[in-house]
Amino acid sequence: MSTATFLKEEHAIFRKSVRSFLEKEVKPHYEKWEKDGLIPRDLWNKLGQQGLLCPWLPEEFGGGEADFGYSFVLIEELERVGSSLVGVPLHNDVVVPYLWHYGSTEQKKRWLPSCTSGKSVSAIGMTEPGTGSDLAAIKTTAILDGDSYVVNGSKTFISNGLHGDLFVVVCKTDPKAQPAHKGISLLVIEADTPGFTKGKKLDKVGLRSQDTIELSFEDVRVPKANLLGEAGRGFYYLMEQLQQERLIVAIAAIVSAERTLELTLDYVKERKAFGQPIGSFQHNQFTLVELATKVEIGRTFLNSLVERHINQEEVVKEVSMAKYWLTDLAKEVVSSCVQLHGGYGYMEEYEVARRSRDIPVSAIYAGTNEIMKSIIAKKMGL
Repeated sequence: MSTATFLKEEHAIFRKSVRSFLEKEVKPHYEKWEKDGLIPRDLWNKLGQQGLLCPWLPEEFGGGEADFGYSFVLIEELERVGSSLVGVPLHNDVVVPYLWHYGSTEQKKRWLPSCTSGKSVSAIGMTEPGTGSDLAAIKTTAILDGDSYVVNGSKTFISNGLHGDLFVVVCKTDPKAQPAHKGISLLVIEADTPGFTKGKKLDKVGLRSQDTIELSFEDVRVPKANLLGEAGRGFYYLMEQLQQERLIVAIAAIVSAERTLELTLDYVKERKAFGQPIGSFQHNQFTLVELATKVEIGRTFLNSLVERHINQEEVVKEVSMAKYWLTDLAKEVVSSCVQLHGGYGYMEEYEVARRSRDIPVSAIYAGTNEIMKSIIAKKMGL
């Protein structure tokens, strides 16, 4: 496997520590959580105690001022255990960065320490029942009334929603703005705010234990002090942060592909048919060789992008390529590997069956793969 040159000895020590924590606190319980349909809230407190929540934040907020290499290692190790742990990178590297980049000094002091301790789980409310990729078409409004915004509307497919305490909600503070995206703002809404209701956990095909719900807002009064950054700048803030979010999805996708391939290589060496291991048949060998080659190429490309991201380069085009290509590749790998497992690939006791349920949504969230291709086309001047 291609090595990541940006990872140093301290990252290897961190990986060992993360893996040890997951082996003890997560792996023995993960299948039960999948059956129960929920990761326990207490895991967040344990992650906080272990220093695994937002390790990149400054020490004054409970972080370790760690570089993105630490996030990279953590995302990899979580994904190796199971895709339903995606809520942790979502909190660490997608939602909390909004608070850090656009929050005032007072807001940072108010919210960030609880995000590193595990006291507060964060989520972002973008998608609505009637809107998916067309963010400018959102209907949720936040109308200023004195010192408060009055919020009305609903959101769906909200990851970390059930356990969530802090929600970065995409609203229209100026519903009449032209073009529409110039009326979008970001408000931080706390879970116990009157009129803010969490719906029941959504019954998903995969990511069974990851808590995804709907949210509704009925005349929810949110202090003006909870506005993130400037009113009307929300759309631009979202665009600025999407590079990292999509990179995280790409990292998880390649790890899932690698893990599935690893499981399948072990299986085909042991499973026999017609008196010999099924891995000795040329067709199966060629299938696995082709998949392994694509995964190796994908890993090399991804590692180069992570390094460029750490160096604060703008790699929106390349990250969009990685997000769409690696999630499609992971789907291809999982599909082929289920086939190579035969009937056992359809059995719950085999991890490959779970992987086959979990990976398809990665081509949909953080911007569909079709949207990724549109972004790339624009960057190519088309």
